[in-house]
Amino acid sequence: MRGGGIRNGEPFAGLIRDHAGIVRKVAAAYARDPHDRADLMQDILANLWAAWPRYDAARPFPTWMYRVALNVALSRVRSVYRERRVMTPLTSDHDAVAATDPDHEANQALEALHATLARFDPLNRAVLLLYLDERSHREIGEIVGIGESAVGTRIDRIKQKLRRELA
Repeated sequence: MRGGGIRNGEPFAGLIRDHAGIVRKVAAAYARDPHDRADLMQDILANLWAAWPRYDAARPFPTWMYRVALNVALSRVRSVYRERRVMTPLTSDHDAVAATDPDHEANQALEALHATLARFDPLNRAVLLLYLDERSHREIGEIVGIGESAVGTRIDRIKQKLRRELA
């Protein structure tokens, strides 16, 4: 199966449906505001479609999809920094709803985790996202463009940082 034009849209759509979780995960990792997240998901899908003619069917589709999605997300992060604006944080309405939730402590722990992850540089966030998705070190390295041993080192450092900051 090879990408290309409108006539090959059906295989593309099927693969996107099968692996839609990748787009959602990447968007959630890089955009907390629901509107920013939806915009990022649209950008990712548009870039996947544009890159479809260049997809090499000899390689696993999820690996290619992650690579495109992460490149789009990282480009978005870079442009946000260049424009010196910050993605919209969670609103106080969200905090009020969370306070009434029976799982408030779990929500607070999750918020602490999100806040910690937001302070990670984009590459480490991508490595962690892929690690949590149970990708191999080799596959993570292929997707983010670093060596397999560098992936292991980054994962160890990320774990140490999480232990320190969430203790």
